[in-house]
Amino acid sequence: MRIWSPSLAAAALVLCRAVLLVGSASPGDTLSGGDGTVFDETRNAFTLPARNLREEHRPAFFVGNSFFNQNWLIAPASVDGRDGLGPLYNARSCSTCHFKDGRGQPPGPDEALSTMLMRISIPGADAHGGPLPDPVYGDQIQGQAIPGAPKEADVFVHYDEVAGAYADDEPFSLRRPTYRVTNLGYGPMASDVLMSPRVSPAIVGMGLLEAVPAATLHRLADPDDVDRDGISGRLNQVWNVVTRRQDIGRFGWKAEQPSVLQQTAAAFVGDIGITSPVFTQENHTSRETAATLLRSGGDPEVSDAIFRDVVLYSRSLAVPAARLGDDPVRLRGRDLFAAARCSACHVTELRTGHGSELAEFADQTIHPYTDLLLHDMGDGLADNRPSFAATGREWRTAPLWGLGLVSKVNGHTFLLHDGRARNAAEAILWHGGEAAPSRESFRTMPKNDRAALLAFLDSL
Repeated sequence: MRIWSPSLAAAALVLCRAVLLVGSASPGDTLSGGDGTVFDETRNAFTLPARNLREEHRPAFFVGNSFFNQNWLIAPASVDGRDGLGPLYNARSCSTCHFKDGRGQPPGPDEALSTMLMRISIPGADAHGGPLPDPVYGDQIQGQAIPGAPKEADVFVHYDEVAGAYADDEPFSLRRPTYRVTNLGYGPMASDVLMSPRVSPAIVGMGLLEAVPAATLHRLADPDDVDRDGISGRLNQVWNVVTRRQDIGRFGWKAEQPSVLQQTAAAFVGDIGITSPVFTQENHTSRETAATLLRSGGDPEVSDAIFRDVVLYSRSLAVPAARLGDDPVRLRGRDLFAAARCSACHVTELRTGHGSELAEFADQTIHPYTDLLLHDMGDGLADNRPSFAATGREWRTAPLWGLGLVSKVNGHTFLLHDGRARNAAEAILWHGGEAAPSRESFRTMPKNDRAALLAFLDSL
């Protein structure tokens, strides 16, 4: 891996950016989600349909919203179309982890994981190049079960504080997590099991990210670092269960899902134990015998019509407007964000194409602050669990739109794939690998500049 070392010309450019007079925000900077952007800064900021969603799609949006938010029931139940929970599961509804369509968070001391989960696998790859499931526990730990079956396990997290300091000697402390799996319900896991904790992300703008053309992502990718800038973003190539071929991964912390449809189906079966037209098999293995004997809620448990409505809902959640305004501190923070080369991965602007099932998302200029590519983030954030083409050190660039509203929507500021960062500053300070130069740029900034960059992030 190359560490970026700017030439004299590049260094001069950075210096020039640092001394430029702060400009102003253009009207387009506000419209993070293009024409579908909503102007809402309340706790409901992530729950609204795209402003340009057509009337004929709105009934499906609200049906999808209902099935996204209401609890699924144990079969058989008197409520038609809402039974089939489990037998093993992490949550009773989608909104358990995506409360108000926002971010989950890590548990408190002595609490088992609840709005986050533990992915597991063993070394090797399955027939399609994906993670190889543990022979007993599959590909994730389910911490709950319906009566008649033991839950798979409890997962707890412990944090050690890691001291550090900015260049001006102001101290900081980062949390390094360690995990333990206890109360295994079906015997031991494989001795070489690989584990990767995952916090549920906010799900706004997924339909727009899905509509970004593959050609754009190929253009952004630079797997061999041909331009020698130290950034070598790569596409994840994953298995599309609908088309039965390899496809570009876009969703999930390692870009392991190719579409909103497959991401939704995977969450249904993996997190709630609900089969769908995409994933028709229950989420337990044949060795979890107590679970195999319990009654199903149908075949599949969510009908095609309801499933399609939930997919449309997930595609159509609006992105809230950015709040940069003419605030000179935030505007200076925007310039510092660019000067530190954060935007090399957190790409400021993308353009959608015509690949979406919803015409509303075509030809939109959006500001997601992601390239949807995999980047080596160093040993500090490594989970050492590959997923298709993603290595154990690589993560997809997380979108930053809506970042500053997480505290209002979800009441916390925990960030990164496992929620270890307690705020945006800590998230930056955990960046390593390809992002180490940008981290060091932030760490060595004067305090006022650090505050300005953080103020900019809070405006997204």
